[in-house]
Amino acid sequence: MSARITLATASRILRQLRGDHRTIALMIVVPCVLIGLLAWVYKDSPVPIFDRIGAPLLGVFPAVVMFIVTSVATLRERTSGTLERLLTTPMGKGDFMLGYALSFGVMAVIQALVATTFAVWVCGLDIAGPLWLLVVVALLDALLGTALGLLASGFARTEFQAVQFMPAFILPQFLLCGLLASRDTLPTGLKEISDVLPLSYAVDAMKELTTNSDPLPNTWSALLIVAGWIVVSLALGSLTLRRRTP
Repeated sequence: MSARITLATASRILRQLRGDHRTIALMIVVPCVLIGLLAWVYKDSPVPIFDRIGAPLLGVFPAVVMFIVTSVATLRERTSGTLERLLTTPMGKGDFMLGYALSFGVMAVIQALVATTFAVWVCGLDIAGPLWLLVVVALLDALLGTALGLLASGFARTEFQAVQFMPAFILPQFLLCGLLASRDTLPTGLKEISDVLPLSYAVDAMKELTTNSDPLPNTWSALLIVAGWIVVSLALGSLTLRRRTP
């Protein structure tokens, strides 16, 4: 791998994204709309439900959006023949994967800042922990969605199939991550599965933020597990990446 080639790849993808206003809107606006709808739903609730579930969903929504955008964008590079042409140059698969991760990582930073600002200052999300840590966790969740999207794109042949992989990669995590039911109350078998899914730890970190004014000592391990999943997903994605779609 070459740092120069990786940065050149990231720069090329960012230039493409800059001209794709619909994709930018999907990444930046959609999480805010979903958070806003959730706040509106629980606006008149006598119990602060939004404060309890808003932060965890602030991590889930960006992960879902980034998964869809990344998996489709990567597959488009392959089906159009762009990836095959690029891999005839000195660029390797690792350069391609890291370039994509860096470019969408930049978008993830913007997404995390915008979504967190909107949730706190517009929707009135109240958390006990520091705001900067909320941004960090939201950023890691977006990067997790990016990494899983890159991994999933290697198994899809069409853009429609890439979207279809979302139920396989994301929905089981959504059901078992602790949003719908506490992970401690899950039946035997499901509890063990939830313990290895990265979104479970992302939600655990967000929940800690909502109730603990000093959550960092209790969230370090969860954040490291999410970061580890990002690295492993990118590594596996580079191994499964094909030059073109048969």
